Amino acid sequence: MQVDPDHAGGSGGNCPRRFIRWPFLLAIAAGCVVAFALRERLRQSAAMLTQRETGKHTVADRVAEFGEVVHGRLGPDFARVEVSYPPQQVVLVGLKQEKLLEVWVRGEQTPLRLLKSYPILGASGKLGPKLREGDRQVPEGLYRIESLNPNSLYHLALRVNYPNAFDKEKARTEGREHPGSDIMIHGKTASIGCLAMGDEAAEELFVLAAETGIEHISVILSPVDFRTRQLPANTPPVPDWTGRLYEQISAELGKLKTTP
Repeated sequence: MQVDPDHAGGSGGNCPRRFIRWPFLLAIAAGCVVAFALRERLRQSAAMLTQRETGKHTVADRVAEFGEVVHGRLGPDFARVEVSYPPQQVVLVGLKQEKLLEVWVRGEQTPLRLLKSYPILGASGKLGPKLREGDRQVPEGLYRIESLNPNSLYHLALRVNYPNAFDKEKARTEGREHPGSDIMIHGKTASIGCLAMGDEAAEELFVLAAETGIEHISVILSPVDFRTRQLPANTPPVPDWTGRLYEQISAELGKLKTTP
């Protein structure tokens, strides 16, 4: 007698294999479709996860760990600009087109002076402000440092207060419910929407911020260095209000000029 392979095993309640196989394959296919459709959200969620704390170090722990070596690195720079350490004020200037982060410091008796410029080793997106979660954009605007993360998976991190009041207001009026969050200046060399500075630079920025006090630190994130150039002709389209924002950024940059 010839046995039908799809019915082998008699009538003990087993379903035919051809009816088991197809639902399984369809479930896999459906899962792939969903994962593909959500790939940007998954990448964003992974990036946010890596920004969160992964240990129990405190800011004081990290200052104790890296403080001495950072003081040795930055000491000659502070001597050159004749500003006592820690400074009274710090201004961080992130220039997207130039891929530079400038550090300006002010002492009790000295105006703001350029202490150091770091290359930005990793940043995603293009010129133009950040508008929504997952757009991979580095924000543009006038910000502050709201906290320090001594346990970031990106070595050390300074959290920028994006979205600020301006960003929230524009998102509200335009009906954008999720403008994004978790914008950092951190170590390592790769980033999504943040500024990756490398570990050594992150140590210097972290210790400097901790010992200066984050309440004395402001951040300017600009598409280009408006002190020396205008936006390139091929700049992507931006919202109408961006022109006013760029005027504010340009005015703040105008206060930071190196002396001969």
